[in-house]
Amino acid sequence: MDKSTLAYRPGAGVVLFRDDGTVFAGKRIDNPVDAWQMPQGGIDFGELPEEAALRELTEETGVSPAHVTVEGQTKDWLRYDLPEELLGTLWRGKFRGQEQIWFAMRFLGTDADIDIATKHPEFCEWQWMVPADLIEKIVPFKRDLYAAVFADLGKYLNT
Repeated sequence: MDKSTLAYRPGAGVVLFRDDGTVFAGKRIDNPVDAWQMPQGGIDFGELPEEAALRELTEETGVSPAHVTVEGQTKDWLRYDLPEELLGTLWRGKFRGQEQIWFAMRFLGTDADIDIATKHPEFCEWQWMVPADLIEKIVPFKRDLYAAVFADLGKYLNT
């Protein structure tokens, strides 16, 4: 498959952080390896990126918009490409990867406000991680993206 002819899927992501500088990380339910990530997903038609980020946060973590404040967003859209073995299998083969805006959101709730047992669960476990550990635990093809996200939004994490 020639991925140069495919578009990037528009998406939004959330760096949900606590005052101690740790971020929410969820272990993917659909990956046999130890793959952790932050909440993220596609932007629906007519939806603004911040709306999509808040929706994905609630859908994946149970955290409502009332439990966060949006502190900032990445300056630019950030991209990642799917590895060859996933092209044609994800998103019905329509996209070569994702192009995302990421939002730094301060978590105002308690751990009891997090519930990953959602209607369509994406995570089987979750924990608070320091960004460097999360970069190591994300799937390899997203590592550069995560490094760019933290380089841009790290100033909000008080670290």
